[in-house]
Amino acid sequence: MFAGRKFAAFLFDMDGTVLNSIAAAERVWTTWAYRHGLDVASFLPTIHGRRARETIAALKLPGVDPIVEAEALLKAEAADLEGIVPIPGAAAFLKSLPLERWAIVTSAPRELALLRLQAAGIPVPAMMVSAEDVTRGKPAPDCFLLAAKRLGVEARDCLVFEDAPAGIAAGEASGAAVMVISATHVHAMQTSHASIASYDALGIATDDNGWIVIEPQRDAA
Repeated sequence: MFAGRKFAAFLFDMDGTVLNSIAAAERVWTTWAYRHGLDVASFLPTIHGRRARETIAALKLPGVDPIVEAEALLKAEAADLEGIVPIPGAAAFLKSLPLERWAIVTSAPRELALLRLQAAGIPVPAMMVSAEDVTRGKPAPDCFLLAAKRLGVEARDCLVFEDAPAGIAAGEASGAAVMVISATHVHAMQTSHASIASYDALGIATDDNGWIVIEPQRDAA
C-alpha cells in the first residue's frame, strides 16, 4: 500500500471517512425528503459526500431555494448529533500525524463539522476546508486544491482519504493519490484505489523534511 511513497500531507474527508454520521444525517434528510414528496429510498444515497445546496439544486424542485433549504438543514443537523461515532482507529491515527501535515476537507458547513468532530471525539485539525470555503463543491477538486495550498504543499504530493464517489472523484481531479475508506459502505465499492475499513493497521513514519510514509502496524491483527 503506497510502498515507499512519501506524501507532503494527508487530506481527510470527514463524514464516512473519520467519523460515521450516517444515522443522524439520514434522520434529518428523511424528514426533509418526505416534506418535499421525494422517494426517500432512492434519494438518501445521493446526499453523501456533497454540499447540501448542490444536492438540493440538482433536484430542481419548483419554488425551492437551495440556499434557504440548506440553512434549515444545517440547523436540524446541528441539533441531531445522536449516534455519531469515530471510524475505527481514526482518532489515534490523526493524533499520530504532525499537526501541520494534515487537514479535514469536508462538504459540511464549518459549524456542523466542528459539532460532529466533537461528538465523535475526533481531534480538530489546525486547518480545515469546509463548505463555505469554495465556490464549487465535490466532485470539483477545488476543496482539495485549497487545502493543499493552505498547507503549503502541492496537491499531487498529498494523499486524500475519502469514502464517497463525489469525494473520490474530487481527489482524483486534484491530482492527489486516493485511499478509500470502506467502513460505512453497505456494498463493496469497485475502485482501483487502495481501500481500508479501519485505520488500526496503519502507522506512519516521517523523513527529515517532514514527509509522511505509511507503515503497517506490526502489532495489527
